[in-house]
Amino acid sequence: MGGIDTKRLRQIVGEEGVRDAPADLLVYGSDASVHQARPQAVVRPTTVEQVQQLLEYCHQQRIPLVARGSGSGMCGQTVPLRGGIVLDMKGMNRILEINLRDGICRVEPGVVDDDLNRELKPHGFFYPPTPASARIATIGGEIANNASGTRSVKYGAARDSVLGLKVVLPGGRLLELGGRTRVASSGYPLERLFVGSEGTLGVIVEATLRYVPIPRFRCLGIAKFDKLEQAGDAVSAIMAAGCQPSMLELIDHVAITAVNRAQNLGLPDVEAILLFEADGMVREAVDYEIERLTHYSQEAGGFGIESSYEAKERERIFAGRKKLFPSLSNFADALASTALADDMAVPYSRMAETARKIHQVAERHGLIMTAYGHCGAGCMHTKILMDTSKGEQWRAARQAVAEIYQWVRQVGGTTSAEHGIGISKAAAFKEEKAPLLELMRAVKAVFDPQGIMNPGKLMDAPDDWLHASPLRYDVDNGEV
Repeated sequence: MGGIDTKRLRQIVGEEGVRDAPADLLVYGSDASVHQARPQAVVRPTTVEQVQQLLEYCHQQRIPLVARGSGSGMCGQTVPLRGGIVLDMKGMNRILEINLRDGICRVEPGVVDDDLNRELKPHGFFYPPTPASARIATIGGEIANNASGTRSVKYGAARDSVLGLKVVLPGGRLLELGGRTRVASSGYPLERLFVGSEGTLGVIVEATLRYVPIPRFRCLGIAKFDKLEQAGDAVSAIMAAGCQPSMLELIDHVAITAVNRAQNLGLPDVEAILLFEADGMVREAVDYEIERLTHYSQEAGGFGIESSYEAKERERIFAGRKKLFPSLSNFADALASTALADDMAVPYSRMAETARKIHQVAERHGLIMTAYGHCGAGCMHTKILMDTSKGEQWRAARQAVAEIYQWVRQVGGTTSAEHGIGISKAAAFKEEKAPLLELMRAVKAVFDPQGIMNPGKLMDAPDDWLHASPLRYDVDNGEV
C-alpha cells in the first residue's frame, strides 16, 4: 500500500470501513470534474473519535488525506492528487439537534442537504444555501466549498449560515470554533476560516447552523429578451433599485437551445431569459416586489412577462432552469458539457458584457459555451461544450479559460462564486490572490504543519489544470 498500514486503519474503523479494491479506488479517484487520480485507500469513519485517530496516524506517517462528501464538486476538490487516503464522511450523517427556541441545528458533516430540509420543514424552517445538487450534496462538503444556490441573492451562501464548527486537525486535536449565538464580537472568527477551505486545514466533524422561516408566499416570473445586453441591463437596474428578489436567474440562447432539444419544452427563441422570484410572509409585500421586478424588466426591453403564485405554474416556468445542467450535453451529438471556468462572479454592471465576452472567446477558439446563472448574486455559470475526444479541443479550452478569467479579473470579478477552486480553477485563483498566497501558506502551516490535508490545492494547486492529473475522458492518441 505504499507506506499505508491498512491493518492499522481497520483497527480504527473496522473491517468494513476500509476499501482498497481497484474498483473502489477508481470511483473515489474522481468527482464531478474532468479530473481523476487514484488514492491508495478509502476510509469510512462513523465517529469523531475515529476521525481523531485517523488524523493522528496520517500526521505521524505524513500520509496525504482528502475528506470527501458525495463527490458532487465540479472542480476536482476531492481528487487525491498525491494519493494517500480519501476519507469518506458520508457515514457521519446524524442530525444531532434541532433547537427551535434558539433557532439552530447541529449536524454531522455527512448529512445530505435535502434530508436536513426534510426534517426542518414540519417546523416551518429551511436551511437556505440549497445548491442544485442538494439531493446528494452533504453539509460538510457545502461548508468546505462555501456552496450556495439559486436563492443566494437573498439568503446568502453556506458561510452566512454557519455559526459554529467542530473540526479535527492533523495530529487528532478536536477544536470547537464559533458557537450557538447569532452574534459574537471578540477574537478571530476561525469557524469562517474553514468555510471555503476545501479540506486544506482539517476535517469538519460537526456544524452548528442557523435556519430561516419557509416563506408563506412565493411568486415566480419570467421575462424574455431579444438581446443578452438587455437582460444584463435589467439585472443591474433591479439590484441598483434595492429590489429584494429571492431568485434572479439568467439563461442564454445556448442553454435555451440545449433545453429545448433535450426536454422539448418549447422555450422561446430569444437571446436571453430572466427568471425572477419574490417570497415572503405577507402577500402584499411579495406583490410589491414582483411589480418592481416586472417594471425594471420591461424598461430594459423584456417582453412576454408572466408570473404566478401557483406551484404547478411555478414549476412550469422554472422547468427550463431546473433541467438546464443535464440538458447541455444534448446541445449537439458530438459535444459533451465540461465544467471548467464555470462559476465566476462579476459586478452587476458587467454581467451582460461578461456573458457576451464568454461567447466571443468560445467562438474564437472553435468552442461552444453557455452563460447562465445566479445573476442576482453576481454569479455567472458557464459550461464548455466540446468534443472531448479531441486533444485540440482541450488545448483550445485551456486558452479560452485563461482568457475568460483574465477578463473577470479585469472587470473586478472573482474566480469562483460557489463551486470552489479545486484543480480546474487553480491557475486563475493564484493569479487573483497572488499577493496573499504566502500568507495563506503560513495559515495552513499553523493548522497542518506536515501539509497532509488535501495537498496540492488552493495556493499550492498546479498552474496547468490540463496536465495536473489524467482526464476522465478518452482522448485520441491519449494526448492533450
